[in-house]
Amino acid sequence: MKPHRDSAHQKLPYTLSEQDHRYGPRVHLLSDPFLTTQLARLCSAVTTQPLINELVSQIYTSLVRTVINREFPQETCTTRSRMSTEHPEGEFEHQALAPETRAISVNLARAGTLPSMICYQTLNYLLDPAQVRQDHISIARQTDSSHHVTGSLVSGHKIGGPVDGAYVLIPDPMGATGATVVETLELYRKYGSAKRWIALHCIVTPEYLKKVTRACPELEIYAIRLDRGLSEPAILETIPGTHWDREKGLNENQYIVPGGGGFGEIMNNAYV
Repeated sequence: MKPHRDSAHQKLPYTLSEQDHRYGPRVHLLSDPFLTTQLARLCSAVTTQPLINELVSQIYTSLVRTVINREFPQETCTTRSRMSTEHPEGEFEHQALAPETRAISVNLARAGTLPSMICYQTLNYLLDPAQVRQDHISIARQTDSSHHVTGSLVSGHKIGGPVDGAYVLIPDPMGATGATVVETLELYRKYGSAKRWIALHCIVTPEYLKKVTRACPELEIYAIRLDRGLSEPAILETIPGTHWDREKGLNENQYIVPGGGGFGEIMNNAYV
């Protein structure tokens, strides 16, 4: 006799804990004390190798789990437990990620290399590995003679094929100006239409959110922290996004304040 199905296992809703803001429904500023504690250590001036890479690994393990829980499709599965030899009720019914989900992690060299590998490995353990891939893009910010960011330059890439129907993850620790993410999506548009475009950041600025939400309205943005530290004191008292045009998180060289400095340099011990 087949055991009765337990209604408690038919659905597994996931509620995202996020901060209030006025940047629109596709921006998710996480409310997660565990992650903000790790991020504070990551950004500390005394944090260098090897701790910085360990913190990045831990942070992106948690961040990609949050994204998968909220964005990826589920299905109801049944697994025979060890008790099934003695009880017909010994079937473990549960919700699981749909294994045939197509997923792509994008390595934006160089700060995004380790975060992308963490996402890629996680997806391989959860989904059918034949449906998971990692793409690679060599991209860097372009600056003028005054060190102001004028855009991003793609100097090379290895994209493994179409993205149609795939969940495309773009793990990039610092969302500063938005030029890199916008350029990345422009590059991918010729490869088809993804099911979801999802950016995973440690820190974002109001300037980043303005540029990206306008240029890439289909992008879902997840971030642990918003930095608008150069805004006027009165603006810092308001709900983020209320006075978007008056919020400021970038200095004259387009680095995030307070931010964490250049993650790519520290993660690779290469200060060029």
